[in-house]
Amino acid sequence: MKRLIAIVAAVAVVAVAAWFVVGRTTPSATPLAATVTTQPAEGESAIDISDVQEMQQGNPDAPVTMIEYASYTCPHCAAFNTGPYKQLKKDYIDTGKINFIYREVYFDGPGVWASLLARCAGPEKFFGITDLLYASQSNWANAGGRDPVAISAELKKIGRLAGMDGDKIEACMQDDEQAKKMVEWFKVNSAKDDITGTPSFVINGKTYSNMSYADMKETLDAAGAN
Repeated sequence: MKRLIAIVAAVAVVAVAAWFVVGRTTPSATPLAATVTTQPAEGESAIDISDVQEMQQGNPDAPVTMIEYASYTCPHCAAFNTGPYKQLKKDYIDTGKINFIYREVYFDGPGVWASLLARCAGPEKFFGITDLLYASQSNWANAGGRDPVAISAELKKIGRLAGMDGDKIEACMQDDEQAKKMVEWFKVNSAKDDITGTPSFVINGKTYSNMSYADMKETLDAAGAN
């Protein structure tokens, strides 16, 4: 299982490096793959990720903390976000019954770009942009036959729709240093929580694979969220 995490992380690093080279409008001074090449010991990080912000909703003091691990390019994650998540938000997040944390998983370059865009306007707009990304996933993730330039253009449209100006979007999506941190953050967290697929959920420290909303509700209530 740990080997699988290492393989996924390595694939993400190579993919992200390629996407930054192909999709940017100006050349990268330091290719991502050149700086993220070694696997840190378990629980350690080769890059300082201490300032990567957790994106949270709900009540931070709730007795139940639920973490969703998801990829913006994962169709199952889009199905969860546009379906069960809406009910989860109504029943548990907006009512303060749980502390909900969203953590990005990276399998490819577009997923990292989408994450950089979602975080670009700060935590107050993160979940709104996330909703836009999942609602239009089939459009932007497959733009131009999955052409990097076309995908980048569609993501920038979403950024503008969210109220960001072009210069800010460009700066965020070409932020190599932030991309390195996010990939490292993904590697460390996914290994710690034993994440092998998306979406996955960690409820009060226990990891679960994708489940129906009925099963999720039962699990949350049993953990003390009722």
